[in-house]
Amino acid sequence: MDYAPWSDPPVTYVPTTVTRSAKIVIAGGFGVGKTTFIGSASEVRPLRMEEPITEDSVGVDDLRGTPEKNTTTVGMDFGRIHMAGGRLALYLFGLPGQIRFQPLWEDLTEGALGCLVLADTRSLDACHSALSLLEDRGIPYTVAINTFPDAPVYEEAELREALALEPTTPLTSCDARDRTSSLHALITLMEFLTAHRAATPPEHLR
Repeated sequence: MDYAPWSDPPVTYVPTTVTRSAKIVIAGGFGVGKTTFIGSASEVRPLRMEEPITEDSVGVDDLRGTPEKNTTTVGMDFGRIHMAGGRLALYLFGLPGQIRFQPLWEDLTEGALGCLVLADTRSLDACHSALSLLEDRGIPYTVAINTFPDAPVYEEAELREALALEPTTPLTSCDARDRTSSLHALITLMEFLTAHRAATPPEHLR
């Protein structure tokens, strides 16, 4: 199936060509770029639930890799994109990164077709909680390394070992600031989900 993005420039409505829709979750650690990713990929103005970071965050949220960060998602991010010639609408839900929001993660992943996990090589451990949740709930996912300019670069085998990824789990990279790069990561996820559903017996599909 061709998952190339359909609309450029963006649209603000659901076109009549849409025949299918899917809920996609964007997960990852604090400050990994989920809000930026949805903002660059969405064809509609994204919904953002951000609040300023206050001194209450000291000792709770790790700002070592993102000292310039001054807001944090406290609810979710939301965006929408159309693919497959406008026949498929993807609804993108970005999860807050801090583990204290895990009850919200559980709610927002309900009914999701799959998940794209963003990772930062400066703090790979930060996405382990999200990966564990997805494994426990049986939600298929792919991983994309968000390529921050000052982040260390590792071989794919090292990244897979650090993230404990199965050999069949796609691992790619993206620049969450760049729309084309973000769309490539989403297309990789959708291709994987299509193959996953084709290989899953009907009685095991959620």
